[in-house]
Amino acid sequence: MAERATIARPYAKAAFEYARAANDFAGWSQTLARLAEITADPRVAALTKSPQWSAEDVANFIIDIAGASLNAGLQNFVRVLAENRRLLLLPEIAAHYEEFRSAVENTVDVEVVSAVKLDAAQSDKLSAALTRRLKRNVRMKNSVDASLLGGAVLRAGDLVIDGSLKGRLERLATELTS
Repeated sequence: MAERATIARPYAKAAFEYARAANDFAGWSQTLARLAEITADPRVAALTKSPQWSAEDVANFIIDIAGASLNAGLQNFVRVLAENRRLLLLPEIAAHYEEFRSAVENTVDVEVVSAVKLDAAQSDKLSAALTRRLKRNVRMKNSVDASLLGGAVLRAGDLVIDGSLKGRLERLATELTS
């Protein structure tokens, strides 16, 4: 897995620099995510590996699937990836691109998994607290997992804050068995 990340990073950096020059971070983010979805499909992945399809054919196929969302720069990017047989790295490329973008925009994506759905006030209060704690603008993605019993689990990059009742019970069980 580390090898894929190492190979993907220069492509992500190139995409990021192109998006910066074009002042189109959001457009490239959306399109790279869409391209990652397309290439993650097992049928498309099989085509990228097929010796019957040339790099140009595969690139044109993916460009056709993506449709009008691909500007000339993105089309060229897909063609370069196809020529170098790197299309299957698009999920990693998109992830690295988002890291570069977040660093420049001073933002962080936070996944909040709570036992019950957060209302707008709770979400705003949590977002403000995380902004102060992380010293970055926070983009929150909320989801619900009733198995947590209560509380929430927050993930921001490598940082995980487990404030769930389930997590507390598991820690207590571990301490009691030690």
